[in-house]
Amino acid sequence: MSGDLLQRKNDHLDIVLDATRATSGVQSGFERFRFVHCALPELDLDAIDLSTTLFGRPLAAPLLISSMTGGAERALTINRHLAEAAQRLGLAMGVGSQRIALESDDRVGLDRTLRDIAPNVPLLANLGAAQLQGASGIDAARRAVEMIDADALIVHLNPLQEALQHGGDRDWRGTLEAITAVVAALPVPVVVKEVGAGLSAEVARQLAEAGVGMLDVAGAGGTSWAAVEGERAVSAHQRAVAMAFADWGIPTAEAVREVRRALPSVPLIASGGIRDGIDVAKALALGADLVGQAAATLAGATTSSDAVVAHFQVVIEQLRVACFCTGSADIAALRHATLTPASTPASTVAGAARR
Repeated sequence: MSGDLLQRKNDHLDIVLDATRATSGVQSGFERFRFVHCALPELDLDAIDLSTTLFGRPLAAPLLISSMTGGAERALTINRHLAEAAQRLGLAMGVGSQRIALESDDRVGLDRTLRDIAPNVPLLANLGAAQLQGASGIDAARRAVEMIDADALIVHLNPLQEALQHGGDRDWRGTLEAITAVVAALPVPVVVKEVGAGLSAEVARQLAEAGVGMLDVAGAGGTSWAAVEGERAVSAHQRAVAMAFADWGIPTAEAVREVRRALPSVPLIASGGIRDGIDVAKALALGADLVGQAAATLAGATTSSDAVVAHFQVVIEQLRVACFCTGSADIAALRHATLTPASTPASTVAGAARR
């Protein structure tokens, strides 16, 4: 196992944990929308149903604890805390990249222990698209799924990060073909996500045609991995190149809306700069089926599962109140709640800005 790879993962974790570094210069886009308030909801707040399903497993709320990263020792602790929180709250969980675990004898907390901790919730394995290339790609994908008894495999796309990363994967020819082969070979669904620069409608169409079962737009507005690599730069030249792209990408709200318009029936995850339960509600109203958070939960994950649980309890309660104040008895009803441009009086644009 390359010490450089392990150090890179630890560097990423340190940078993301520092709120003053690597924040995208782009806003997520959810601030551009506002719900029309319902002053007469005719609902019991406590009876609002936030439940849904993912890959045949029930979820208490449409939330995904999104993939995170870390070095060996830290990843073990982080993943355990996240799995414990996911099980307690009934949420889905995606693990960080399993590349280190696949290329070494150290599973860094990514093994069947996670399934033992979280037996009843969806667990999503994770590999970078570059690891699917070549003759060993399908085997790597199968091993990643089997390693944690996963319900699905996330394949993450990070071309911008790789282009800016010292020693990054620069040749992306054949990536779509490799994803198509993995989709055909695996017994579980494949989810494809970006890592903070967003999926365009055109790329989403290509992935859907390849048989990908779910898409995560993972748009701009949260952590900027270009800025992360700028912080890690080994020279002034490399830093200057990377930091120019700190505000690169498709804002999350825009990506969700455009992908949903292009692909009305493809299951869709919104992640990237999700601040709170109101952003979750807006993402669902714009067309997402599930909403993910990663960096916002990372500090708690390094501390305890209780800290992660406390964070998501706030998000869930915010989402419940958003349902209540839009007159939405459940998630299906929330999808039809009216969003208007935030800068325009709601009374003049009723019914605008959905999908």
